[in-house]
Order: sequence, then C-alpha cells, then structure tokens
Amino acid sequence: MRALHKETHLIERIGWLRAAVLGANDGLISTSSLIVGVAAATPASHEILVAGVAGLVAGAMSMAAGEYVSVSSQADTEKADMAREQHELATQPEAELAELAAIYEQRGLSADLARQVAEQMMAKDAFEAHARDELGLTSHVMARPVQAAFTSAVTFSIGAALPLIVALLAPPRTTTWTVSITCLIGLAVLGAIGARTGGASIWKPTARVVFWGAVALASTAIIGFLVGRAV
Repeated sequence: MRALHKETHLIERIGWLRAAVLGANDGLISTSSLIVGVAAATPASHEILVAGVAGLVAGAMSMAAGEYVSVSSQADTEKADMAREQHELATQPEAELAELAAIYEQRGLSADLARQVAEQMMAKDAFEAHARDELGLTSHVMARPVQAAFTSAVTFSIGAALPLIVALLAPPRTTTWTVSITCLIGLAVLGAIGARTGGASIWKPTARVVFWGAVALASTAIIGFLVGRAV
C-alpha cells in the first residue's frame, strides 16, 4: 500500500502572516520614528515616553480598525461574488458547466476531457468547483476581518513596545541613537523572520525594510530637530 504524500504549502500562511508582518513593522517604525522625532526636539524624558505610549495605543487601534474595514470590504466582495455564483448555478447550470469546461480547456485539457472533468467536479460540489476555479477563492485566501484586525493590533503593540522600552531605559541624551539602532536591528530581524516564514530569501526583504526604516527615522529626526529649534 502506497503511503500518502502530504504537503504543507507556505501560501496557507498568507492571511495571518501578512497582517502580522505589517503590524509589527509598522509598530516598530512608527513608534521609533515618533520617539526619535520628539527626542530630537526635546530631551525631556517624560515627553518622549508620553509620545511613545500615545503612539502605541493610537497606532494599535488604528491598525485594528484599518485592517478590519479593509478586509471586511474584501469579504463583502467575496460574499457578493459567491451569492451571484450560487444564483447562476441554480438558474443556468448548463451555462455554468460550459464555463467551467472552458476554464479547464484553457489550462491545457482537450475539449472532451475538459467537459468530462467539469461534469465530475460539478457532480461532486458544483459551488466549490466554481468558487475555486472561476473566482479563485479557497480557504487560505478568503478574507478574515477579525483575524486580520486582532493580529495587526497585537503585533503592532509588540513592535511598538521595543522602542518604548529602550527609550525608558536609555539616558535621555542618547535616546535618538539608541532607539534608532534598536529599530533598525528589530526591522532586520522582522524582515528575516517574515521572509523565512514565507519561504523566501531573507536578504532582499530585510534590506528593503531596513532601508525604508532608516529613511523614516532620519526624516522624523530632522523634522523634530528643526521644530525644536524653531520653538
């Protein structure tokens, strides 16, 4: 008896992985940039910490709300497409059969074989066959608003907590540099983890996220310094 060959594909992680990486990176970059900008304007440690805490809370709520609204819109579109497909299957089954056969034929099957495959797939589960092969909807790509919102909020908070802790422990006059260095190291680690978890090479994603993190930090530091001098 042949042993079953079971495969686990990395694309199955795409839903939560995207939200987690986005949340953690955003939390780390935005909170670090906020702290660096305030620290460049004033050495007062309590003002820096207040800004950091406010950035963490506001950012986490914003990420949760933004992800929920965005992914909910995607889910609404998916539901509308699926409802339309169910209606068409109920009212135009022959046309839907021909449509599915045409899809298989375009993928390389002969016309007769494509028709046979379409008939067998629709006999088993017509809606699932059309959802997958016509609409491109499968379980691992379906929108999950609550999961995306929760994952983004939690990972944003975790990412934002790192520069906040460093700002709390570091001497006020070194806050700008210590938070910046910590942020860049954290971004490199997150970039490598995200790439490895997704099965990709770690170097290009890591370099990309570190570069844009450095741009964000430098920009806010310059603005904070100029505003601090002006005020």
